[in-house]
Amino acid sequence: MTLQELKYIVAVAKHRHFGRAAKACFVSQPALSAAVRKLEDELDIIIFERNSASISLTAVGRAVVDQAILALAAADSVRTAAMAGRDPLTLPLTVGLIYTVGPYLLPYWIPHLHHVAPRLSVQLEEGFTHGLTEKLRNGEIDAAVVAAPYAEPGIQTCVLYEEALFAAAPIDHPWRLAQHVTRDMLAEEQVLLLAAGNCFRDQVLQACPDLQRQDDGVTALSSTVRGSSLLTISHMVIAGMGVTVLPASAALLANPTQLSLRPLKPAQFRQVLLAWRNNFSRLRAIDLVRETIGSCGLTSALARP
Repeated sequence: MTLQELKYIVAVAKHRHFGRAAKACFVSQPALSAAVRKLEDELDIIIFERNSASISLTAVGRAVVDQAILALAAADSVRTAAMAGRDPLTLPLTVGLIYTVGPYLLPYWIPHLHHVAPRLSVQLEEGFTHGLTEKLRNGEIDAAVVAAPYAEPGIQTCVLYEEALFAAAPIDHPWRLAQHVTRDMLAEEQVLLLAAGNCFRDQVLQACPDLQRQDDGVTALSSTVRGSSLLTISHMVIAGMGVTVLPASAALLANPTQLSLRPLKPAQFRQVLLAWRNNFSRLRAIDLVRETIGSCGLTSALARP
């Protein structure tokens, strides 16, 4: 059994196709297929069920691939530890961010990070929580900025900051005269939400249970157009299509002449977390990310949406 063979079976499991897996591994398909077959013979199991239409993992194959991912990550950690021992802040660091955090955190964080650690090369990637989690497990990214609740085996987290949630309405909406917006007030409105699959949508529905009942089709919310981003939804609100809920970081960018922002009552918050693998060896880089996000100015700005 070799690390190269483990790499091959992980690639086949990801692509569900020997040809695409071979291309991703920069090897010929016959060579990859022979290596996979050799590993199956050595382990005396069938990892992949093969037919003319598709390739799927057997139950034992899934367990083997999961362990192969861990083994490859551990091997990579050995190489990374050796390189990082010379200077842990000169190696590239890949950070994933969920869509509802990236556009609002990055303008504060990246300039500050470059000032504090000018030699550190940071590669950024946006995605949904489930996609970033998979890439984190596979070693495709080094860390991820996600939102609570978040608990995954083999992944550690720490809180980066907490931000309040605000109700947003057109500037001429009656809410402009209110000190705050209650759940009952939201339930009476056409509420615009992010599309399914976005964790902030789930957080809003959890914070405002009446909206969940609306979303199940009891009221007019079932006909509401879903937005693909918080920016899109904000423009929909400005256009008079309804109201929404925004995190404070997004509310910071709202034009006060176009949107009326009011705190929710009872107050609702979301926590933004930093996540990384348990076996990730460059902990100084993780500490740097946490420290620079904490000191980049966003936290103090969140008090003034």
